Amino acid sequence: MKIGIIGVGYIGKTLSRKLGAAGHDVKVANSRGPQTIDAEVLVTGARAASAADAVKDVDVVILSIPLNRLPEVAPLIATVPADTVVIDTSNYYPARDSTIDAIEAGQVESLWAAAQLGRPIVKAWNAIGSGSLAGTGMPAGTAGRIAIPVAADDDRERAVGMSLVDDTGFDGFDAGTLAESWRQQPGAPAYCTDLTIEELPAALAAAEAARLPVRRDLAVAAFAERVGDGTTNPDPEFGVRVSRALFM
Repeated sequence: MKIGIIGVGYIGKTLSRKLGAAGHDVKVANSRGPQTIDAEVLVTGARAASAADAVKDVDVVILSIPLNRLPEVAPLIATVPADTVVIDTSNYYPARDSTIDAIEAGQVESLWAAAQLGRPIVKAWNAIGSGSLAGTGMPAGTAGRIAIPVAADDDRERAVGMSLVDDTGFDGFDAGTLAESWRQQPGAPAYCTDLTIEELPAALAAAEAARLPVRRDLAVAAFAERVGDGTTNPDPEFGVRVSRALFM
């Protein structure tokens, strides 16, 4: 597939490398221009591009930017054909994204994101930590392979998301519609707990919407105490331990 990725942070750069290694034709862009993209992002064949070029003539656009920046890229996404699959990897963290009243009032994050972009989206790769995404992928059929929930309102688009998740080394799990994607938001039992495809359905079913924000904020405080700032991610083992203790 031809894939354009906007954002080369922790998740975006890993997706660039993994999807390039899987044989996809990948273009990547950031907000500062193609000349600023590190060579490590391009090591498996992805090409640095401007944001406008990254979303041109592609089958899939992956947005790997903070949730509060989605409105900024909405004009860019408006240029993308309707049959192009748009995948969003973001999550809502008030300390980073500032308060978003609609989400605080209970709107599902993915539905808010789709409204900002003005089109349907797929939610994928949001429920795995960046360390686990980078370091724990396995070939299909391997015992203990981690599963990642994929939600979308369109069956075809959800299937594309699941297939690409598989290409990054994880079992894509059909998590239903965007209205149900709150079950993979921060604070939920399925969020960053590195579960197998056999374990994931029960975790999604066990989610309690009212408890997610409190659990999310407890995890943020634990991670901040561990690493001492708001920009460094905790090591994956610690992150999974904390997430399982607080969310499950």
